[in-house]
Amino acid sequence: MKRPSYLLIGLIISTLLAGCSQPAGSGSGQGGSAGAQFVNEHLVFAHALYVPPLLQPRLEKGEKIFDLDMQSGATEFFAGKQTATLGFNGAYLGPTIRANSGDKVRLNVTNRLSETTTVHWHGMHLPAVMDGGPHQIIAPGATWQPYWTITNQAATLWYHPHLMGKTGEQVYRGLAGLFIVDDANSAALDLPGEYGIDDIPLIVQDRLFDPNGQLIYQMHGPNPGLPPAAGMIGDTILVNGTVAPYVDLPRTLVRLRLLNASNGRRYNFGFADNYPFYQIASDGGLLEAPVQRTRLLLGAAERAEILVDLRDTSGPLTLLSYAVIANNDFVSGIAKGTFGPNAENQQFKILELRPQAGDFAARSIPAQLNTIKRLDAAAATQTRRFSLDSNSINGKEMDPNRIDVVVQKGAVEIWEVRNESPLYHPFHVHDVQFLVLSRNGQAPPAWEQGWKDTVIVDPAETVRLIMQFTDYADPHMPSMFHCHILEHEDMGMMGQFVVVDNLSDPVGIAPQSGGALDGHPMNP
Repeated sequence: MKRPSYLLIGLIISTLLAGCSQPAGSGSGQGGSAGAQFVNEHLVFAHALYVPPLLQPRLEKGEKIFDLDMQSGATEFFAGKQTATLGFNGAYLGPTIRANSGDKVRLNVTNRLSETTTVHWHGMHLPAVMDGGPHQIIAPGATWQPYWTITNQAATLWYHPHLMGKTGEQVYRGLAGLFIVDDANSAALDLPGEYGIDDIPLIVQDRLFDPNGQLIYQMHGPNPGLPPAAGMIGDTILVNGTVAPYVDLPRTLVRLRLLNASNGRRYNFGFADNYPFYQIASDGGLLEAPVQRTRLLLGAAERAEILVDLRDTSGPLTLLSYAVIANNDFVSGIAKGTFGPNAENQQFKILELRPQAGDFAARSIPAQLNTIKRLDAAAATQTRRFSLDSNSINGKEMDPNRIDVVVQKGAVEIWEVRNESPLYHPFHVHDVQFLVLSRNGQAPPAWEQGWKDTVIVDPAETVRLIMQFTDYADPHMPSMFHCHILEHEDMGMMGQFVVVDNLSDPVGIAPQSGGALDGHPMNP
């Protein structure tokens, strides 16, 4: 099928969706979509939620040093069945790294796998040589030691492999973890902050298992010659690696840090009976003010923090993922017949919250959370346009030896991202956090007016982003921009940019990069 046909299908789907029920991310608070496929309706929440431990650093010469070992192992997702998995410092997933803005950190990342890999610090502002993209390869048995000073504001970030052609499979088998940043502003707010007690990380993933309990991974979609509809899609939900999870919580205000760590699936989070919650943060940090919602749509790699008031609940509260696309036989038929099942009309039980009685301190939701210094569109020196097809950007697939974009350090730029395919794409830019200026010419909703590094771009949609490239320049080591459906990324839906001090600087890919960071050599 040629590109014009892809665009036509995208336009048809987009037009029909506009006539269906309110957009899934609208927070309108409607019930489950009529006709949605409720995949695990009869699930019984039988297992206590696993909470990844905080990784304790050691302090040496003013640096916080964290040790991460990438290893293979076995995980019992189902009673009596050992599943072959990968993890950091354990069999599946990794510990939560937590540090403060202003901290100097160093990560000792040792690859104990039998294959090469990388580790990317998703959402972090740092030198490209420390980013952990496709160029910072860690061979089996080797240790990589990136280090930088954290300048991000308080945010829920994450880490995962970024090896070209293998990212999807390595993440799918378990290589992922959270990286939480705190700062003075977040510390001053009276928000739930006791990790694992009233501040709960939720790494949500869908997985597919065979009858023996082993993970099934297929990089390509079900139809040869056509792109995978939404990456590798599964029918079993894991939260922090737990099947059918429940979590005991104090009957007070609690904070949930949501990460969509699935390869491609979108989640339309909401509680049963439309129980309201407040979104307080997006990918890159706290919003300026809380936003009351009943639905929250997250594409692959997006994060959000929400507050749930459990003081007046009379029993358990079920977190669901409602259908993303309201049931429409024609839309579903096009998507399924052309690209295979894309799972956008499926509904899932995710997690059961079980409030526990006790004497808990009263806590109210702050009216103001953050002050966001907005970038002025008039100050932008460039407006760049990116066209997303089903598996390429601007008609090009990834070439590790090609630099696609050259940016001057300090520049404010507008990136206009247009989706010309019938598939949604979560567009991610390394190194920077950006602000959404508009969607199809309309101002973004309140919950999308904070800092982000990944943004959903729907079929036939144009999203305008504004960002500034500060602090680090390196003409020979690129950062990435790409679709974060991991199979799309692995198949080449990715490009590279370098930041330079002067646009006249010669650029070109080099395996090592010079420069200095905090007075130390870039490459120790």
